[in-house]
Amino acid sequence: MNTATSSLSPAVPTHRWWAVAAAGLATFSVVTTEMLPVGLLTLIADHFGASAGTAGLMISLPALLAALFAPLVVVAAGGIDRRRILCALLGLLLLANLASALAPGIGWLLAARVLVGFCMGGIWAIAGGLAARLVPPARIGLATSIIFGGVAAASVLGVPLGAMIGEALGWRWAFVAMAVFSGLVLRMHLRVVPALPVEGSVRARQFLQQLGNRGLRMGLLLTLLLVAAHFVAFTYVRPLLVTLAHVDAAWIGGLLFAYGMAGILGNFIVGPLAARRPRGLLLAIALGLLLTPLLLLWVGGTPAGGVAVLLLWGLAYGGVSVGLMTWMMKAVPRAVEIATALYVGVFNIGIALGAWAGGLLVDGLGLQANLWAAAGFAAVAILVVMTTRRP
Repeated sequence: MNTATSSLSPAVPTHRWWAVAAAGLATFSVVTTEMLPVGLLTLIADHFGASAGTAGLMISLPALLAALFAPLVVVAAGGIDRRRILCALLGLLLLANLASALAPGIGWLLAARVLVGFCMGGIWAIAGGLAARLVPPARIGLATSIIFGGVAAASVLGVPLGAMIGEALGWRWAFVAMAVFSGLVLRMHLRVVPALPVEGSVRARQFLQQLGNRGLRMGLLLTLLLVAAHFVAFTYVRPLLVTLAHVDAAWIGGLLFAYGMAGILGNFIVGPLAARRPRGLLLAIALGLLLTPLLLLWVGGTPAGGVAVLLLWGLAYGGVSVGLMTWMMKAVPRAVEIATALYVGVFNIGIALGAWAGGLLVDGLGLQANLWAAAGFAAVAILVVMTTRRP
């Protein structure tokens, strides 16, 4: 395979776009695995006799561990070819999904999710920074949208896919399906991704040095707030739709698929614009994530109102990943792998914080409390964007 650096020419060889697509599918695989229990939450909780809050640990536990593993994987990787690391992590992801499918109890399932957290931190941190290594500068924006389109698609499609498979075949088969898909993505990486050697190792002290960058710090704070705003409510989207909007449970999978399509649209709307106006786009996204829970409280008491707000929710959240990552790359253009690892870490802390807080609220105060908490996180994010200059 020709592995010549594509940045030497404005034209990008076709095999490089296949490599970009493979990176996008890797992020799709790992984030879909991460999100899968959201659509299966009630089924798994009922199967094992666990509360909704305990079942929510399937989201918060791997997310929290991914936050720890992302920088550790980058540092531990040293000078190892990044293609080899991605392939090894995809193999581990396959095993994690099989272990989840075979789990005899909630404790075993949570143990399998620990391995998912390791894969999440490593795959996302490494794949997220590959655009600049695969395509010339003029095409980095598009390549980044494709790679993080995998994150966006997984965040919005992983839930309905899991819900539909779970309803049709049982929740264990959803994890089996992801194991098979992860194996196919691994095979694609072995065939189309070129060697990705690195010139030097990332040191732990470099992370501390980059945290001195104010633009990076503000981007990380926005990541925490926006992701927590989403997941404090979205982790419990199934009970929200059934209990609050009175949607028939049989429609959940299809409705979440529509939500997913709205999210993918949001990703590709934001992608080309983020390079020019990252601050304005993040402000618009934060506003959308503020309006969504408030509208659910106001007009979400009927199936029609709940569905309309769900589509708005998907459109708003779909642009989060690429919008925030573009901010990071502009803040630290010469240390993209470090910025990506930090971004992945904080992103997953946001997921863990949102899912954990949401579990406490739904068990203690009910579903409407989750919506007020989501609005609160988004409102603080709006204040941060308005008081922060461009990176």
